[in-house]
Amino acid sequence: MIYSEKVLDHFHHPRHLGEIAEPSAVVEVTNPVCGDVLKVWVALQNGKLIEVKFKVEGCIPAIACGSWLAEWMEGKSLDALKSLVPAQIEQGLEGLPPASRHASVLAAEAAREIWKKLS
Repeated sequence: MIYSEKVLDHFHHPRHLGEIAEPSAVVEVTNPVCGDVLKVWVALQNGKLIEVKFKVEGCIPAIACGSWLAEWMEGKSLDALKSLVPAQIEQGLEGLPPASRHASVLAAEAAREIWKKLS
């Protein structure tokens, strides 16, 4: 499988990896088909996500999508999360192979779950 340079960069150098000690919210989403698990911690202040961390158990694209998501979310308003779609994540990573698109779906689902929890 061939991945874009952006996917490989996020995989080899994940951004915002870890946990937040006192988060505003934490969500965990799972893909029951492949077993990928993405957990996201956020700190919200004045309607903005001031800190985002993630951990993932999964494939190269799942790690890359988690990293991209955490980087993208930081500084965003809560409302930005509800409209994030997998295609935006794929575009941000310069594409994913068709067999790896489940990873962008998982990351978009995590964003929506954070929005639901904090709205």
